[in-house]
Amino acid sequence: MPDQLQDFLRQAAERVETTLSQAFAQPTGGAEKLFAAMRYAALGPGKRLRPALVYACGQALGGRAFDPASCDAAAAALECIHAYSLVHDDLPAMDDDDLRRGRPTCHIQFDEASAILAGDALQTAAFELLLASSTESALKLNLLQELAVAAGGRGMVAGQAIDLDAVDKTLDLAHLERMHRLKTGALIRASARMGALLGGAGCGQLQAVTRYAEVIGLAFQVQDDILDVTSDTATLGKTQGADAARNKPTYVSLLGLDGAREKLDGLHGQAIDALAQLDGETRLLRQLADYIVQRSH
Repeated sequence: MPDQLQDFLRQAAERVETTLSQAFAQPTGGAEKLFAAMRYAALGPGKRLRPALVYACGQALGGRAFDPASCDAAAAALECIHAYSLVHDDLPAMDDDDLRRGRPTCHIQFDEASAILAGDALQTAAFELLLASSTESALKLNLLQELAVAAGGRGMVAGQAIDLDAVDKTLDLAHLERMHRLKTGALIRASARMGALLGGAGCGQLQAVTRYAEVIGLAFQVQDDILDVTSDTATLGKTQGADAARNKPTYVSLLGLDGAREKLDGLHGQAIDALAQLDGETRLLRQLADYIVQRSH
């Protein structure tokens, strides 16, 4: 990983973790266990990719005038939604996982009821963070709409529902891509678009960022499917081979390992092409695209 990207990811993670630590510092009386579970889920180990995309797109579009503090609330809100989705995804009624990011999942560390409530609270905390921000009102409304649509029944939750329904069924490539554009891609798309909006993106710039985010969102899932076959549990921080064990359709099961790798290379190329439509410095966004397709976990 280039030093510039490594430094950027570290700084982005520090900013969002500081914001979340402050937001969850004072638990509601009697709900200390709930807040402990929220902190466990949101502040544990993680790539913080979605917050990084907010900052990177804000910086790319905002130029020298860009202030990363303007993105703190949006970045933290997206990490809350992502963390909540993982907590609920791991529950016995969903994927029934006991390992996440190299440690026990939230319902194993606490209990199932606490995990459900922590996920619920993290979801609403995302909107609290955005509402409490100093962002100008019209822009704040746009950000709230982006997040709500991406996180709900027309975005991430719809993708999760399709994923659960696909167990033991055969999906063609078009249906698999549609599922992952919702389940994984919708929140990645929102992260990039929210950062771009905070950076002052115009219509054409927003379209280019959207295209970039859509293809890296798919690339992220293709690489996940490849790693589920080629990596190991210790490296992944979650159970290796879990998708195959549940008989879930993946890019590898549909295309084969070589075909999935070819698909990944094609998506990476499309992301770089999309960035060519942007004015300004896009080096970090290029490096993020490289990281997504080259990562080992």
